[in-house]
Amino acid sequence: MASVFANVVQAPEDPILGVTVAYNKDPSPVKLNLGVGAYRTEEGKPVVLNVVRKAEQSLVNDPSRVKEYLPILGVSDFNKLSAKLILGADSPAILENRIATAQCLSGTGSLRVGTEFLARHYHQRIIYIPQPTWGNHPKVFTLGGLNVKNYRYYDPATRGLDLQGLLEDLNAAESGAIVLFHACAHNPTGVDPTPEQWEQIRQLVRSKEMLPFFDSAYQGFASGSLDEDAQSVRKFVADGGECFIAQSYAKNMGLYGERVGALSIVCKTADVASRVESQLKLVVRPMFSSPPLHGASIVASILKDKDLYDEWTVELKGMADRIISMRQQLFDSLTARGTPGDWSHIIKQIGMFTFTGLNAEQVKFMTKEYHIYMTSDGRISMAGLSSRTVPYLADAIHAAVAQVA
Repeated sequence: MASVFANVVQAPEDPILGVTVAYNKDPSPVKLNLGVGAYRTEEGKPVVLNVVRKAEQSLVNDPSRVKEYLPILGVSDFNKLSAKLILGADSPAILENRIATAQCLSGTGSLRVGTEFLARHYHQRIIYIPQPTWGNHPKVFTLGGLNVKNYRYYDPATRGLDLQGLLEDLNAAESGAIVLFHACAHNPTGVDPTPEQWEQIRQLVRSKEMLPFFDSAYQGFASGSLDEDAQSVRKFVADGGECFIAQSYAKNMGLYGERVGALSIVCKTADVASRVESQLKLVVRPMFSSPPLHGASIVASILKDKDLYDEWTVELKGMADRIISMRQQLFDSLTARGTPGDWSHIIKQIGMFTFTGLNAEQVKFMTKEYHIYMTSDGRISMAGLSSRTVPYLADAIHAAVAQVA
């Protein structure tokens, strides 16, 4: 008898993770993987922060630590410290106890829990997301019960922000709609609004009574400053309005596989926050019961110890600075080769990724001729580069631009 699953079709590879699969199969010694959204050292190796090793060691050495279940919303210290990290210690929302926070499974889990909460409790089921955005966003929101629409964000002509398109689309949107913003280091484009542009966006969002949902995956990792990378979110919290914030510690603490994140819902009053928190538990309980212990304990240990926290900020700035220097080196290499076109967007964009402006055919050419792997939209991970590989990449880009229209 045939399997009851005989009709199940083979699913396509995830477009981002599929890049790594193809890279791993390539026997070439010069191959280069610029698809992966994870930090690498100058030697191309994954890194565990020293401060993370220290925190882990002290957790392991503490005989009083047990492996009991956490409460539904997770490690309470972790939740308080996460809200403080993104909003600032002096945030009125914190001082007035207006935040409900749940420890979740990194950024993706935080988005998913927030989405299910909104689908149950918010009057508007429409969420606007930037065009383009991270490939997982539309899937998470759709499966969580929301209707996804796009707003213009990136202008291919300038390889910068399409502010006019963004404001027009949000202005034409349903009032009360949910709107997704990347807190900083927009993925995949690396293009962020300026503080003045954020202020224009905030005024429009508030005038239309839309609900902002921030995805903060790169705090401290973009500019090297935790406070600077949180400015967009703090602007929206300072006006007393409500918002959702999904945080991930994958990038800024290098805790990718530990799946550590938080969802914070900033409410109008402490009373509302308390009721929202009670309902958050009802979303989490049938989804994963309670979150994992280890990663959140590492984060809490670092955030509450001044010495560890200070050491973390130094290591974090080191990672951010290395990526910024890779941008400069790539720009300089292309300039030196006289590669046709304006490449200044490489140093204007911020964060882990650069949206090169290369088209799918040029990307295909670079993979075939140079064994360089990236997503077909021309997004490259700057963290996957080193001083050694920049000239090789510049050669490949130069050839692709010259030979493929």
